[in-house]
Amino acid sequence: MSRFDGKVVLISGGARGMGESHSRGVVAEGGKVVITDVLDAEGQALADELGENAIYAHLDVTKEDEWNAAVKLAVDTFGGLNVLINNAGIVNFGTLDGYTEKDWSLIIGINLTGSFLGIRAAAPELVKNETSAIVNISSTAGMQGFAALHGYTASKFGLRGLTKSVAMELGPQGVRVNSVHPGNIRTPMTDGLGIDETRTPIPRLGEAEEVTKMVLFLASEDSSYSTGSEFIIDGGVLAGEGAVPQ
Repeated sequence: MSRFDGKVVLISGGARGMGESHSRGVVAEGGKVVITDVLDAEGQALADELGENAIYAHLDVTKEDEWNAAVKLAVDTFGGLNVLINNAGIVNFGTLDGYTEKDWSLIIGINLTGSFLGIRAAAPELVKNETSAIVNISSTAGMQGFAALHGYTASKFGLRGLTKSVAMELGPQGVRVNSVHPGNIRTPMTDGLGIDETRTPIPRLGEAEEVTKMVLFLASEDSSYSTGSEFIIDGGVLAGEGAVPQ
């Protein structure tokens, strides 16, 4: 029996990058997945490729009505909802003198408010199960600060905190909530950033599939006594100041 047999998983930002990997992983382990994104062509192509155990829906995570529709689609198509993976996110940059309120509001709206709206939409269905899970994709920027990443850092710290408050509220109802904190992972979002891999104890970029292994662990009963916690997958970046030169 596979870990996700009989389970229904809704993933935001599921069309490419880490979200695509998570979508593939759920189906590979026997689950059914609702892939949501604003990248309609890519999302639909992925759902078509994965077959009858996958369906795609357009979702702007800042819109409550679209979240409600995505949850309803999961229930109407697959009979329920067991797991929510809040994966959708963006990054933007700017020093204080040039980073505008519009920049700030955009990233907070997608990375933090979007996850809150997803949790609120999914919770009524999640609590109907004996056990359910929410996995929030934060970042190492939810554990430490980065210059000129003010909105991103704030949103990822906020998501870490939201994880804990929701875990406290929903734990007695059988819903576990954890956050995942990836470091530098090879995705379309990190392409072209010129990341220095040599300063990481494991001196390479992480792969999306490596993050998926942790996400699926937290989404499954393998992590049945873990909630309100942070799970770091960063190649050792947060361990110290940098690798010793070889």
